[in-house]
Amino acid sequence: MRNKGFTLIEMVVAVAVFSLLVGATSSIFLSSIKNQKQSLATQEILDQTSYLMEYMSRALRMAKKDMAGSCTGAAKLNYAFAGQCLKFLNYNGACQQFCLEGARLKDENGNYLTSANLQVANFAVMLSGASQPPADYLQPRVTISLNVAGQEQTSIKIQTTVSQRNLDIRK
Repeated sequence: MRNKGFTLIEMVVAVAVFSLLVGATSSIFLSSIKNQKQSLATQEILDQTSYLMEYMSRALRMAKKDMAGSCTGAAKLNYAFAGQCLKFLNYNGACQQFCLEGARLKDENGNYLTSANLQVANFAVMLSGASQPPADYLQPRVTISLNVAGQEQTSIKIQTTVSQRNLDIRK
């Protein structure tokens, strides 16, 4: 009569195969969780920088020339960028600004425009046509460049150029 059962070698082989399957499955699962975290962090940084650029662009499109220089610091300027602050007169004639303070952008009221989850590494502004004759005859434009870092080692470099909605040449 022959015993029915598994030998020690068969048991070791079965445990080894089972361990390999569990290890492969768990590594795939952990990898997918890591990729999902990375994807969510990338989506968050895209959402927030998109909102930020749209908010700033809308305000800059409606800017007016500062005839008295009360906001920009010099008469007949449309925009001024100094000390990490972009200043201009908004459509209501009130001084509006976007400033980099620490690693976050703020508006003129001290409200943060970026969340604590994002770090603005670089806020660069290039102005063209901001001063009218005799310097140039260009429609005022502002180019904003941001380098923003988020969670899970995500980062984005984004740039946009905005011109004023109303023509402001040779005034």
